Amino acid sequence: MGLNTQVWVSQIQKNFYPESSFLRETSDFSHLVEHDVINMGEAGIDPKVMINNTTYPVQMAERADINHEIVLDEFSTENTVIREAEKVELSYDKVESVISSHRNSLQAACAKKAAHAIAPAENTGFTPIIGTTGAEVDGFKCLTVADILDLKTAFDEMDAPLEGRVLVLSPRHLRDLILADLECFKDITDITNGRPRMFAGFRIYPFTKVPTYSKAGAKNAYGAKAAEGDRPASFAFCKSEVMRADGSFTMFERLKDPEERGDIIGFSKRFVCLPMRNKGIGAIVPTAAAAS
Repeated sequence: MGLNTQVWVSQIQKNFYPESSFLRETSDFSHLVEHDVINMGEAGIDPKVMINNTTYPVQMAERADINHEIVLDEFSTENTVIREAEKVELSYDKVESVISSHRNSLQAACAKKAAHAIAPAENTGFTPIIGTTGAEVDGFKCLTVADILDLKTAFDEMDAPLEGRVLVLSPRHLRDLILADLECFKDITDITNGRPRMFAGFRIYPFTKVPTYSKAGAKNAYGAKAAEGDRPASFAFCKSEVMRADGSFTMFERLKDPEERGDIIGFSKRFVCLPMRNKGIGAIVPTAAAAS
């Protein structure tokens, strides 16, 4: 008869974006997904505003939108062999115990891909990349409060919205802040009333799978092999400038496999997270210590 995939899929989807996930702060475009594809337009230039206009007729400008087709990435787990899956299915607790590892793996993979996509490729007025300026430790300068304030200033100067600013700290940078002021920063990433703490206008999230930048300062390709001089970076974004979308969630099953003498299950999820206009995103990259 097969398994009731609705039971298993609904369980693995449950709380897929927990309170500790920075992905909760992105704009959800899942309602635009059709057949695991999004067709959307990038808005053209905003119209100018006139004050006390006395010139007629009022000038007109055609807004030229750019159409984009975004295909959602497919994330698939390795298969797991379980015993008597049909009996497990009868208990939600047992289903949860079996699939929790699949959910955790998918959550981590989606967040890692999203983090790399959000981090800017180069330093521009709309995608600032700030270097750290603190004391030198392990060959790199530490993150300071001043560095975060510099990033805030860069967001202010690009007129980024004050609401919905998010800063995702790498483990190294979170350590730097805690060492600098234990009392001030030891709980900077605590969840209070369902929301992370605010600092310098940013909601602060910790994350371990952050993107890296090369010794030359370029963002490394996703999945690139680690190289000497690579620098794990913190990154920031505005909610209004970064989208995420969930597509299909599929379960695969093979019951009573004669070789494994068990039941085999696996899952795949379609997902994408991207900056919408390459604006309102930034990064803080460790600065190499000066050569002695």
